[in-house]
Amino acid sequence: MNLIGIIGAMEEEVEKLKQQMTAVSVRNKASMAFNKGRLNGKDVVVVRSGIGKVNAGICTQILIDDYKVDAIINTGIAGSLKNEINIGDIVVSTDALQHDMDATNFGYPKGQIPRMDVLAFPADEKLRSLACEVCQEVNPEITVFAGRVVSGDQFISDKDAKKRIINDFGGCCTEMEGAAIAQGAYLNRIPYVVIRAISDKADDSACVDYPTFERKAIRHCVNLVENMVKRL
Repeated sequence: MNLIGIIGAMEEEVEKLKQQMTAVSVRNKASMAFNKGRLNGKDVVVVRSGIGKVNAGICTQILIDDYKVDAIINTGIAGSLKNEINIGDIVVSTDALQHDMDATNFGYPKGQIPRMDVLAFPADEKLRSLACEVCQEVNPEITVFAGRVVSGDQFISDKDAKKRIINDFGGCCTEMEGAAIAQGAYLNRIPYVVIRAISDKADDSACVDYPTFERKAIRHCVNLVENMVKRL
């Protein structure tokens, strides 16, 4: 791969990666700073997209149109949807969908965007496999899970909303950007993977757990992405 795009929603999710980069040039577009340079011997563009699906989608298209990236890695944190996935663990996407898309009145299943040919956007199998393998090597104290990532413009922090999402879509974790990045990559036929470290349980404890465990979760994610880039 000649150039890898790395997206994090928040500055905290990309700050450590940017600190490790060399030969950096910065270009601003759509209120986003695109940092192009070298990370562990590879050419990358690291960018903070901002929070939410629209920001993530705009960021993805800029990486594809302006930088011609060969692959996109989305790094960040999420809430767990499974009891066995604990705070600090990593989820690597097999696919991603939008849990707040609902066109059921037109005959579509929940989550499917009207006139799209898929319900969920499949992640690249090679990127997924590599991410899982590297995570086991560099984060041996945690567990890595491969599974569905569900996204929506909501911070899920109550058990009823969590139960509804699980019943409708399954999935391993919920967050606010991954499926938009997945959709952009799918439409442009660019391989992608979403990597999410668990910061909370997406239930009534989420608002307490999130600020407490955010940095720990981000550290695991950054460690994985930094070492994964070496192998691409």
